[in-house]
Amino acid sequence: MEIIKLRDEFIKLGQALKAANLAEDGVEAKYVIQDGEVRVNGETETRRGRKLYDGDVISYKGEEIRIEK
Repeated sequence: MEIIKLRDEFIKLGQALKAANLAEDGVEAKYVIQDGEVRVNGETETRRGRKLYDGDVISYKGEEIRIEK
């Protein structure tokens, strides 16, 4: 499981996918999120602007990313 350290209070879902190298750019992140391929805390998420906080877990393509302070 990869860990993304927060620099601020939160990170947006699209930014987190790019930071974890699971999306090449914002456009790719937008499409995979809109297509329902990304889960946050076990639930499908279709908003790329979804704010992620300490403890949230993203699942995409068999990879898991944990957000930590």
